[in-house]
Amino acid sequence: MAYLTLKDINKIYPNGFHAVHDFNLEIERGEFIIFVGPSGCGKSTTLRMIAGLEDISKGDFNIDGVRANDKGPRERGIAMVFQSYALYPHLSVYDNMAFGLSLQGVDEEVIEEKVLKTAKILGLTDYLDRKPRALSGGQRQRVAVGRAIIRKVDIFLMDEPLSNLDAKQRVTMRSEITQIHRETKATTIYVTHDQIEAMTMADRIVVMKAGYIQQVGSPFELYFKPVNMFVAGFIGEPPMNFINGKIENGQFVSGQISIDASKSLAKDKVDAYEGKEIVMGFRPEAIKLLNEETASSGYKMDCVVELTELLGDNTNVYAKLGDVNTVLKVEPLDTPEEDKEWSFAIPYESVYWFDKTTENIIEQKDVQE
Repeated sequence: MAYLTLKDINKIYPNGFHAVHDFNLEIERGEFIIFVGPSGCGKSTTLRMIAGLEDISKGDFNIDGVRANDKGPRERGIAMVFQSYALYPHLSVYDNMAFGLSLQGVDEEVIEEKVLKTAKILGLTDYLDRKPRALSGGQRQRVAVGRAIIRKVDIFLMDEPLSNLDAKQRVTMRSEITQIHRETKATTIYVTHDQIEAMTMADRIVVMKAGYIQQVGSPFELYFKPVNMFVAGFIGEPPMNFINGKIENGQFVSGQISIDASKSLAKDKVDAYEGKEIVMGFRPEAIKLLNEETASSGYKMDCVVELTELLGDNTNVYAKLGDVNTVLKVEPLDTPEEDKEWSFAIPYESVYWFDKTTENIIEQKDVQE
C-alpha cells in the first residue's frame, strides 16, 4: 500500500492567491484520512495536488519515498471519485465500471469477473444494463466508487462524494465507503465540509482553515482535545458554546456570570491570566441537570429558555446565559419550558479555556481514549 508524505506543500496561483500554506502530513499505508473545513479552506486544492491535477508551487510530495511532484495522475497509481460522479451518460453501468480496465487492455473475461464482483459488493448487480440517467443519486455514486475501486489502485481520493445525496443516502453511503475501505485496505484521502462524515469515517482528520492546517488527530482527539477555538467550534454538533470574559481576583467574570476559575483551570494559569481576557467553552451535551451532586462538582448556571427543538433522541435548548446565546442538549423527557428561567450545571472537567488573543487552548482535560 502507499505511504504518502507531504512536506511544506504550498499552492500559489498566478494571480498571487495563496491557497495552501506549508501543508505537512505523513499518511500511513492503508489509512483513511479526511480533510475537513469550511468552503475555501484549501482542502480540495490539496487533494488535487496529490492527484496531480494541480501543480505544487512549493514543497515535496512523495509516494513510497519517491518524489512525485512531476508525475502525471496515471503515474501516481491513484483513482479519484468526484462530487459530480463524472459518469459517461451514453454508457451502461457495466461499461462505465469497465472503462478504465478496457483502456489498459485488460482481457474481457478478467474485466467481466472484476465488474461482477465489484457490482455485487456495491449492490449494483441488477443495474448493470442501465444508463446513469435511470439511476438514483445514491446508485450513481456507487457506480463512481465502483469504477474507482475496480482498478485495484493503492490510493483512493474522494472529493465530497456524498454532497449531492439526501440525508438518508449519505448515511448509507458512509457505511458502504467505510466497508469498502476495510476490504480494499487502500490508502484513502477524503475531502468533506461535513464534520459528521469526518467523525464517523476517518482514522485521522485534518482540520483546515484559510489554507492552514489547524489540527491533525483522531476523531476522539479532535472532539476532546481541540488545540484552538476553531477546531473546538467546528467539531461537534451543535458546536461548542463560547463565553468571553476576564479573570478578576481569580474569578471568571462575564456580565452576570462570576465563577471560580481555579475549579477547572490550574491555579498558575488563573494567576497568569489575572486581569486578562479569556474564553470559557463547553459543549452543549456536557451539561447536567441541576441537583445536589452536580451542583457540587460543576458550575451552576442560570439561563432563560428561548426555544426548544425536540429531535427524538435529544432536545436542543436555545437559551440566554446572561447576554450570551447558548445551545444546550438534554434528554427529551428533561426538556425545559420555553420563556422560563432554568438552571443547569457544567461539570468542571467539561470546561475548556482559551486565550482570547490567540484563540489557542490554555488547558485541556486529561481524557483517556
